[in-house]
Amino acid sequence: MKDFKKDTLKVRVFENRTIMGEAVAEAVSGNINHLLKNQPFVNIIFGAAPSQNDFFEALIKKDVEWDRVNAFHMDEYMNINADAPQGFGNFLKERLFEKVPFNTVNYINGNLEDPKEECLRYAALLNQNKTDIVCLGIGENTHLAFNDPHVADFNDPVLVKVVDLDEQCRMQQVNDGCFNHIDEVPTHALTLTIPALLNAPFAYCTVPAENKANAVYHTLNEAISEKFPSTKLRVHPNATLFLDEKSSALILNI
Repeated sequence: MKDFKKDTLKVRVFENRTIMGEAVAEAVSGNINHLLKNQPFVNIIFGAAPSQNDFFEALIKKDVEWDRVNAFHMDEYMNINADAPQGFGNFLKERLFEKVPFNTVNYINGNLEDPKEECLRYAALLNQNKTDIVCLGIGENTHLAFNDPHVADFNDPVLVKVVDLDEQCRMQQVNDGCFNHIDEVPTHALTLTIPALLNAPFAYCTVPAENKANAVYHTLNEAISEKFPSTKLRVHPNATLFLDEKSSALILNI
């Protein structure tokens, strides 16, 4: 294991993704239990992607008062079948939300006739339940949630918005095995904005696998800007980036 910092971002590198996932789960569950000593509930935003699977598998085994945790997620496709396994709510439901007894689970609905109304509804939920922890990943194009470079705004005035997805983002969904072909990947989605994610006091970013090595390199080396949205993690006061040997391959000399 190797630990270092880049600006304010703590970076932890592990031998493999299983060990990495256990470390993330230990850190998140420990913080949940710490926060619950001083507040009745903890509000957490979870990312939905295969990169989070090792973390989820370890997290559901932790000793946590889950009935004092409110769960949210950070993005959802528009106009996808409600039962489609590629839907992010369904992904999280199968791997996390139905595995432990959360106090509430709050889903984004990408299929409403007026998606802007859904953005306002979900933003109101976030305002009513101030986020304590965000658990996220980084996309191959360095997006956070579905804030691809062309729509990312570090000073976004809203918490949830409708976005179109860039080609690299959509191709990642094929690379991850979620879709067979890019033509099957939806072109639009609802996403929490960068401020909605990173206003959380604590951020745990889990990024394993070889296909994320370039994104990790850009995250830690590029100038902080919307061109590489994940660079914003480097100025968060309490963010940790968890990597495995493969995703860290290009940055070990930093």
